[in-house]
Amino acid sequence: MKKNTDLLHGSILTALTELAIPIMATSLVQTAYNLTDMAWIGRVGSDAVAAVGAAAMYTWLSSGVAALARMGGQVKAAHAYGAGDQKEAVQYGKGALQIAVMLALAFGLLVNLFTRPLIGFFHLNSSEVIHNAEIYLRIACGLIVFAFVGQTLTGLYTAAGNSRTPFIANCVGMGANMILDPLLIFGLGPIPAMGVMGAAAATVTAQFIVSLVLILCVRGDAVLSGQIQIWKPTPPRYLKMIIRIGFPASIQSMLYCGISMVLTRFVTSWGDAAVAVQRLGGQIETISWMTADGFGSAINAFTGQNFGAKNMKRVKKGYMISAGVMFLWGMFTTSLLVFGAVPIFSLFIHEPEVIPIGAGYMRIIGYSEMFLCIELMTVGAMSGMGRTMEASILTILLTASRIPLAFWLGGTSLGLEGVWWALTISSVVKGIVFFSVFMVWMRKV
Repeated sequence: MKKNTDLLHGSILTALTELAIPIMATSLVQTAYNLTDMAWIGRVGSDAVAAVGAAAMYTWLSSGVAALARMGGQVKAAHAYGAGDQKEAVQYGKGALQIAVMLALAFGLLVNLFTRPLIGFFHLNSSEVIHNAEIYLRIACGLIVFAFVGQTLTGLYTAAGNSRTPFIANCVGMGANMILDPLLIFGLGPIPAMGVMGAAAATVTAQFIVSLVLILCVRGDAVLSGQIQIWKPTPPRYLKMIIRIGFPASIQSMLYCGISMVLTRFVTSWGDAAVAVQRLGGQIETISWMTADGFGSAINAFTGQNFGAKNMKRVKKGYMISAGVMFLWGMFTTSLLVFGAVPIFSLFIHEPEVIPIGAGYMRIIGYSEMFLCIELMTVGAMSGMGRTMEASILTILLTASRIPLAFWLGGTSLGLEGVWWALTISSVVKGIVFFSVFMVWMRKV
């Protein structure tokens, strides 16, 4: 069966569909992976959800660090594939993996050295929540290297037009996580109940399995097998180019996470249950944004290869088709979150006093989903053209507006719901701005 999709020739819709469906399916698997964690942790109680949610902010932050290697490697490898330069693709892939491993080791060390102040930033109210958050953070980030390698390899597979293998790898990891979560959280027979510690251990083990499957599957591909030979030195010029392309996307993602951290700290003034609602609601919302981000990876590879081949007409058509797909997906997720708020949230949190707060979050945030999907898809297209700096500047400026807007609306009679409206309003504006900017660029080329 053909693994790599030809992104340079033939039907654009067919090429995008072949590449995007496995990526979107992978994103849905990753969403299910995260929601499985929250479903089992939710059975322990909202305090446990708050602990995992606070600590998980730093695993989210780590994704921004990993983006330096993943985005830089994926974009430049895609350009090399489009130009027909296989040797250059190997150098970019190998260099990206080397950078990913070094960044992961440094991030894990720093997090474990400063665990207490990192969790202390959120001003959580319960000593038990704080203790559990510290445990989760030490395990999940101490072994973050598996996640970094998995994300970077996924980007390299996608750059080559192969989105099926990452999908299979993530399905295997999801299966392992579904078994390990209840086993390690609640225990069975000689295996003791470990609670939050068990959730962290299950997550790290699943990430290891995903990375292992991705590594084992590269043997049949000459280019990809060359990319994982990280013991061989990479010429500095390739490393510099990866960093130059990946750095803006990395900073954007980390600042995005930092803004969410500030908002989480603000939300703690309404109690730890409010933190649990924000973090769990955000995980449920990944049904929309992780899928859109996955489609963004597909349009990134499509745009990257055709940009490398200097076929801008095909880039334009690919973007418009992608925008139509994301519009439909965004409307679907809006309907799901708005009309299914109570039953969906009730699957994860069982305290009657918390469910209405969570349902309110989902309804409000649901109105922005179509705009969020357009934004993430456009960021992928811009990055595929090498315009990571412009995409990052727009994202940072518009996302930063959430902080003053949340403080203002949160201080009105809206209270906590004012914070949720700040997230929705900013997402609507970002979607409109990104689409408009890309349309202007396309008219100039």
